[in-house]
Amino acid sequence: MRVYPDQLARQLTTLRPCYLLFGDDPWLLDTTRSQLLAAARQQGFEERVQLEQDTSFNWQDLYNEWHAMSLFASRRIIELQLPQAKPGSDGSAMLLALLQQPNPDTVLLLTGPKLAKEQQNSKWFKQLDSKGIFVPCTTPEGAQFQRWLDDRIQYYQLHLQVDARTMLASLYEGNLLAADQALQLLQLLAGGRAVDANELAHYFEDQSRFNVFQLTDALLANQQDKAQHMLVQLKAEDTALPIVHWALQKELTQLWQLQSALSVGHDLNQLFSQYRIWDKRKPLYQQALKRLPLDAIETMLGISSKLELALKQLGREDWVGVSHLCLMFDAEAHKQLQQFELS
Repeated sequence: MRVYPDQLARQLTTLRPCYLLFGDDPWLLDTTRSQLLAAARQQGFEERVQLEQDTSFNWQDLYNEWHAMSLFASRRIIELQLPQAKPGSDGSAMLLALLQQPNPDTVLLLTGPKLAKEQQNSKWFKQLDSKGIFVPCTTPEGAQFQRWLDDRIQYYQLHLQVDARTMLASLYEGNLLAADQALQLLQLLAGGRAVDANELAHYFEDQSRFNVFQLTDALLANQQDKAQHMLVQLKAEDTALPIVHWALQKELTQLWQLQSALSVGHDLNQLFSQYRIWDKRKPLYQQALKRLPLDAIETMLGISSKLELALKQLGREDWVGVSHLCLMFDAEAHKQLQQFELS
């Protein structure tokens, strides 16, 4: 059963045979694991056995621990870390076998990185998910991040004005650990006072963390302020420009394919299916296709090619040119910028 981190507390009154904590956010993984372990201790699971699927790991060790009697307590929890989230054929068979031999005094906790769709469709995962609880610990974005931030603000009993909340969201989106640490510090500094953005600015530096996929989503949605902020952060974090360029080129090529097909009468929903565009991203492409006609996209592809040549042939990392290209995802900016030549 899938349960999101903020809903987990309601599911811990009686523990399930197994829990699966997988995701890419260190803060969520750590806090969710700590929450589960605390609930387990309250229910008598006082002994912990920690295993890791490394090169020397033997799945028989897990089997032995599952059936072993506790030395110090009547109940215990076995933690198994799967660094690649791939138990393999032997591990899958072992996990399925353990579920057929339930042990009410033992809980299995699996942790690892974010699961791909094919991993969630695997037999071992589906069986464990049906018997236990799967908690996806992925970093929240956009409105989900704002809800997470509001919950943490309430947790620390802070009184932040709207502009301060907005500033915090801008500073720390994508970095839950830094955001939570900032709120802890603010709890000490504010002392119960209401805090506005001006006061907040004296306390914190920009700690947001973004990736190129978030950048392209912001550009498709024409969120230019957010996109330019992300671009600055990507450069500050020493993100390789070829990766940023690859992401922009990929989206422009996709937009050109879609707009070209639409211009000759193809159905957009069929195109989404043909190009395997996720439901979550369909509205983003719809917005961009309404804003940018085919000739505008072709102009942007031409600029992208010039940036690529400068990068590959001359070794010149033109971040200004990339910013220029990002701005052209806005139709009004496109009209003003298309006449300028890149140096």
